[in-house]
Amino acid sequence: MLGSGEEPDPLIMKKVEHRGKIPYHKSTTNHNKGKISMLNKDYTAKLLDLVDVIITKVENFSEEVHVYLELPRIKHRCPACGALTDRVHDYRMQTVKDVPFGRKTLLHLRKRRYRCICGKRFFEKNFFLPRYHRVTSRLVAAIIGAFHELVPASEIGARYNVSGATAARYFKYVAFKPTQLPEVLSIDEFKGNSGGEKYNSIIVDAEKHKVVDILPNRFENDLIKYFSQFPSKTGVKYFVCDMNPHFRAVSKTCFPGAAIVADRYHVIPQVYWAMERVRKKEQKKLSARFRKYFKRSRCLLMKPMAKLSNEEMERLALMFEIAPRLADAYRLKNEFLDVIRAKSSAAGKPKLIDWLRSAETMGLPEFSDCIKAYRNWFREILNSMDVPWSNGFIEGCNNKTKVLKRVCFGMRNFHNFRRRILFCHT
Repeated sequence: MLGSGEEPDPLIMKKVEHRGKIPYHKSTTNHNKGKISMLNKDYTAKLLDLVDVIITKVENFSEEVHVYLELPRIKHRCPACGALTDRVHDYRMQTVKDVPFGRKTLLHLRKRRYRCICGKRFFEKNFFLPRYHRVTSRLVAAIIGAFHELVPASEIGARYNVSGATAARYFKYVAFKPTQLPEVLSIDEFKGNSGGEKYNSIIVDAEKHKVVDILPNRFENDLIKYFSQFPSKTGVKYFVCDMNPHFRAVSKTCFPGAAIVADRYHVIPQVYWAMERVRKKEQKKLSARFRKYFKRSRCLLMKPMAKLSNEEMERLALMFEIAPRLADAYRLKNEFLDVIRAKSSAAGKPKLIDWLRSAETMGLPEFSDCIKAYRNWFREILNSMDVPWSNGFIEGCNNKTKVLKRVCFGMRNFHNFRRRILFCHT
């Protein structure tokens, strides 16, 4: 504390004067300070990825960032007469939503309206805001890109400071229209509950693992009408489908030169279902204790023999001793797995013929539907042994579609549903 008659120390007063201020160099002039201020604004423009704009002010709030900007004054060509002019008629402020940078970002654009010598008045052009829009182009692009994720439109809208209906409206800009069919065409149905139909169809390029299109139903006439519009349908060499007779009829009508391949994912379960029918019928004849034992051991029947432990093999032997018919069904199942793993149709054809004869001589009525299906699809099953393609990729796409339906609580509009599926798989 200084007394009334004491002189203050010059060094102390110098420190007090500069406390809380930016320590500029002695040679710093007002002109240099202006350069530093302009440099900070340039950094803000680069941070927001807004080049060739003039940032006048930035306001930070707890949940929002407000950026005030304008474009440099340059000559514009009159849309009426084509003359160049830089005469400003007036200014107007427009608030625009932008991509959030951690917080909601709002751009306050000071727009110029130019006046031409012909009397025409028009707004200046900019690169980030389309005409009549109140959101930037990159915000629309970010919203559309977010539809790749398996989230509802309401969540995407909340993320980008728009409503879910607005986000869905922007997504309608996306359009898909296939122009040609692949050489390896795979088709399957899935439960879509969209467009008034319970089941929709999906078409996939099985070779390149790409979704080609989504169809509103699975009716034979509609599928034939759809495929007939493609001039490239003669280029389809393989038609992969499940054991649906309607799909086979479509292939024979639209792609007579294509080889029909039965999907192994749908062929193999036929023999498993037949074995399960034998197990259920046999366990009904047993006491409650053995019924529970058979039911709990059903997974052992599905397990490959090479992966069974000694204890599991003993459990199966006990089951087969109690139910000999189940032992015959288990043997048929394993023999068919050896048949379907044949490396070519030439090697698999005699094996499949022998298996069908063996299954018929077993006298198991539970295998009658399985034998009938394999005879009806004999040629298609043999074709599956010559090619590596199946509907495995389609099943993965259908699983992703189920997740999309669940998070969106269903999608009634088929066109929006189709667009969303194709976009998620692109």
